[in-house]
Order: sequence, then C-alpha cells, then structure tokens
Amino acid sequence: MKQWALSIQVALVFIGTVVGAGFASGREVMQFFTRFGYWGPYLIVVSTVFFVWIGAKVMLLSAKLQAKSYEDLNKHLFGERTGKWVSVLMLVVLLGVNAVMLAGAGSIFSEHLNLSYQTGLIVTMFACFLLLRRGMNAILSINTFVVPLMIGFTAFLVVETLRQPVSGAWLTRESDLSPWAAWLSPFLYAAFNLSMSQAVLVPLGSAIKNPVVLRRGAWLGGIGIGLMLLAGHLALSARMPDVARFDIPMGGIALSLSAWLHWIYVLLIFMEIFTTLVADIFGLTLQLESRLNAAPWLITASLLLLCFLAGQFGFGPLLSALYPTFGLLSLGWLFLISRDRPRVPIPPPPPSPSSPIQASGLPEARTK
Repeated sequence: MKQWALSIQVALVFIGTVVGAGFASGREVMQFFTRFGYWGPYLIVVSTVFFVWIGAKVMLLSAKLQAKSYEDLNKHLFGERTGKWVSVLMLVVLLGVNAVMLAGAGSIFSEHLNLSYQTGLIVTMFACFLLLRRGMNAILSINTFVVPLMIGFTAFLVVETLRQPVSGAWLTRESDLSPWAAWLSPFLYAAFNLSMSQAVLVPLGSAIKNPVVLRRGAWLGGIGIGLMLLAGHLALSARMPDVARFDIPMGGIALSLSAWLHWIYVLLIFMEIFTTLVADIFGLTLQLESRLNAAPWLITASLLLLCFLAGQFGFGPLLSALYPTFGLLSLGWLFLISRDRPRVPIPPPPPSPSSPIQASGLPEARTK
C-alpha cells in the first residue's frame, strides 16, 4: 500500500509538472490537437505513449545515474561539453515558458476578472517574488491538491459536453491542415513537455530510486495526462470554431455553463499557472546561482522582469509561436533519451519518503 501511495504521488507530480498555463487554459490542446479535426484523438494516443515511455525512462535513468539535476542527465546524453550548452539552452527555453505562464495570468485578469492585462502581469509577478523569498515547500506540495481538482472539473466539463447535440463533432470535424503537420504535432508536444519536465523528474527519480514505484507512477501519470488531453479535446471540438477566439478557451466553456463553475475553473487555472511559474522561476534561480555571483533575490527579480517584458506580446501569440519552436528544439533530446541504454547499476531503494516534498527530491526551502 505504501508503494502504491508513493506511485500515486509520483503520478500527481508528473501530471502537475506537465499541466501549466497552456494545458489548463486549453490553448495547448487546441494548438497541438483540436485544430487537426478528427485526427486529434489518434495524435493524443501517440503523445500518451511517449509520456508513459519517456517519463519512466527519465526517472529510471536518473536513478541509475544518481543525477542531481537535469544538467547531469544532459551531460550523460550529449557529453560533457555539449551537455553544458544544452542545459544553457534549456535555461533560455524555461525562461520563455515562464513568460507564457505570466502572460496566461494576465489573460485571466483581462478576460475573466474585468481587470487590465498589465495588472494581471504585475500582481502575479510580485506575488511570485514574495513567495519565493519564503521558500517553495508549500507551493510544491499544493500539486496534490490542485491536480485532483483539475481532473475533477475537466471530467465535469466532458459530462456537460456529452449532453449537447453536437457532442460528436470531435469524431468527424474536418481540417484543411497538412497531414504531415498533424502527425508531427504529437512528437513536438511530447518532446517539449518531457524535456521541460526534466527539472522535476530527474531529482524525483534520484530520490525515490525504486524502479517499481517509478514505472507505476509513470504509467499512472502518463495515462492521466492522456485522458485529460482527450477530455479537453472533446470539450473544445464540440464548440469549435467559436471557442477559438478566447485566449483561455476552457474558461470560456465554463462561462457558457454557469457563473459559479466559471469562477472555480478560472481560479484553478490561475493556481496551475501560478504554481508552475513559481516552481520554474525557483529552479532557474537555483541553476543561475551556481553560475553567477549574485544574490538569489536579484536573480529572481531579473528573471521576472524579463518574463514581464516578453509577456507584452500576449498569451496566445507567445504560446502559438514559442511552444512549437521549443518542441522542434526538443526533438533531438527525445531521440537521444529514447535510444539510450545506460550500463550503470541501479542502487537499492532507500526507505519510502514520508512527505510529497521528500518524494520529489526537490529542496524544501531556500534556506536549506
């Protein structure tokens, strides 16, 4: 039972790492799957296979290598010198992802709270900065609360969608986009999200070490991500093309159902965006601390300021332009991790951790 509980914990961390601004808002699902019409479910199945397979491989390989960070894994995959440059590239990509997260928060304020986009950026930025001054333990552990709620509300939207007369549109909707673009899409989506998830999956695998727990967690988490993708695709397809005009499509769907559901879902989306933003900025700060001779608060403030400047382009344009580009850059990483056959023996598993933060292998607070 303890191993199953720990596997579920791994799955929730896995899902929480992938689910961010683009996923929770519905923009990612639309960009990579829904716009391709009836091909969408098949593309989601391909992505799900990669999430299960590569997610397990990253954690198991990290356990075998006893990798302390994703830079250790990249050095193993690409070599000492190239691995360092790949890690630098990942820093840049993570900065772009954080700009998308911050822009998503701005869109929530403008589309659903009747406040200005800039207000959303500034409030979220300052809240993130203040929280990071106190440490990350509370924010990291909130995934065990937010992810089940997000799954529950996504399931509710699907049930409501199935009651509509056009609920079967996701099975027959045509698309004039190239089939080549459609079948490249799941590889781009999986490569991008899995390469970005290294920041959490690598220390998670190193901390737990137990291959049974890690494999089971990867299966539960990967299939959970796939089901959430399919549910989002179903809900969006039944309301295309009208829902495409929203920066936060899932929020627009919730608004069409009821006011109370809309407010709860918008709050959930913001929580997903905020926790992902805080965790990523924290990870970037820790990486840059080892490279720069600067105070952590100054690094954090500089990163948030760069995200604020990039966020001026808007959530939808940033996500549509950056995520496919980052997916292309991540394809090489996906190829190398999929064919790697490490010869390092896996050490015996330690006693099961007693808390979600210990299980994740991530620092509990900045002061430690």
